Amino acid sequence: MKKQSLWLETAQMPELPPLSGTIEVDVVVVGAGITGITTAWLLKKSGCRVAVIDQYGVGGGETGHTTAHLTYVTDRRLSELTDSLGAKPAQAFWEAGLEGMRQIDENVAELGLDCGLRQVPGYLFAAVGKDEEKSSLERDARLARDYGFEADLLAQDPLFGRPAIRFPNQLKFHPLQYLAGLAKQIPGNGSQIFGKTRSGEVNGDRHELHTENGVISYGALVAVTHIPIQGERGTFGAALFQTKLAAYSTYAIEAATDCIPESLFWDTNDPYLYLRFDRREKGCSVIIGGEDHKTGQDEETEARYQRLEKSLKSLLPSARPSRRWSGQVWETIDGLPYIGEVAERQFVATGFSGNGMTLGTFSAMLIRDLIGGRKNPWTDLFSPDRKALSGTWEYVRENVDFPVRFLADRLRPASALEDLSRCSGAIVRVDGKKRAVYLDEHGKRTVLSPVCPHLGCIVEWNAAEKTWDCPCHGSRFMPTGDLIAGPAESGLEKADQA
Repeated sequence: MKKQSLWLETAQMPELPPLSGTIEVDVVVVGAGITGITTAWLLKKSGCRVAVIDQYGVGGGETGHTTAHLTYVTDRRLSELTDSLGAKPAQAFWEAGLEGMRQIDENVAELGLDCGLRQVPGYLFAAVGKDEEKSSLERDARLARDYGFEADLLAQDPLFGRPAIRFPNQLKFHPLQYLAGLAKQIPGNGSQIFGKTRSGEVNGDRHELHTENGVISYGALVAVTHIPIQGERGTFGAALFQTKLAAYSTYAIEAATDCIPESLFWDTNDPYLYLRFDRREKGCSVIIGGEDHKTGQDEETEARYQRLEKSLKSLLPSARPSRRWSGQVWETIDGLPYIGEVAERQFVATGFSGNGMTLGTFSAMLIRDLIGGRKNPWTDLFSPDRKALSGTWEYVRENVDFPVRFLADRLRPASALEDLSRCSGAIVRVDGKKRAVYLDEHGKRTVLSPVCPHLGCIVEWNAAEKTWDCPCHGSRFMPTGDLIAGPAESGLEKADQA
């Protein structure tokens, strides 16, 4: 059996030079995993000069050892989060995951990244032998719907026949192919990426980061190396912060299997099993993960693989294991990640608790806003120095509302252009980008941006009224994009013809 991550073996990662000499940038990012590369990309887009350093290279750390479930369904059950944090923080936490998924989808479309991004259903199912979980699943499904998420309670899931919740429109991809494509966008216009470059001493007075062969002068430092570097906080401050984190090892096995619809599964055990089903050029496969334990507190790690393979065989008797690998996740005290400023102009993101792909991406968005001085409604919730949350804590959104619909619509599958009939409209993909396309009675197309100019929601086609309607705040537009009614103050923007 191979002992290497599937992603590390099958991705073509960029060769990066080490840092040599002295450079000056607006922001230095330490860590070239999904959080670091996404942060650098978003900051560069906003006009910053960015330098990324990593002791390995792009995706050489935990991003290359994930099983790459892109989901807002958190490790801690929604009912547990609600009981411990309160309804609004629990809802906000899931919304953050959804926002991360939206950003990944947007990056793939904007840059045309070839990373196998797929929209799939996810199933939270009662672990074998735990029929009593049915009532807790009912509560989780009800809470998810109350918070604005699609959640279907099933008497039996489609594969294992267990009570389950179906969450449509989750995502999966090849994490390193995605990261390699994103990393190619960083160099240029004063931005660079360096591999084989380990962070050394940080001079807080001069805002300089020293490496073995170079120095980076910076305006802001972003530490996203899974467990953040000390930086300018001092030894005591860094050590105190790290006591709020706990490292867990997790294990994965890939196996060939009978073809099963592409999907994600998680059971209700603690630690839980998680499965990902893929269709590949040479057949179908499953990746199963689990058997988590505190890092360094179990010497019988081989037994973890054996138990994981036994679980795989009990669920899928025809599975034929071919490779295995392990990874690591960091858990926090309250289950929420730490994202934000820990010293003046020094930012961290860690403690993703098994949701590193989505929360790492979301962290990049939040850090971009903090560095740019923009308000972000999640700042206090994920602050590294946050106080204990309670049921009375209120999650305050910017402006009047920030509906889940704003985020979920960006993951809605687009229609095929050829399926569009006359006198109708639809959201379709044109050259990898979502467009609002109307076909008139003569077969002439009007191609528009689907983004409502009010607050950025995605419009929907109203077949009965033959209008483009915004589901968030009710703005309405003619098939041609002209404004009918606000709160938007302008029409939909014209886009390239399909």
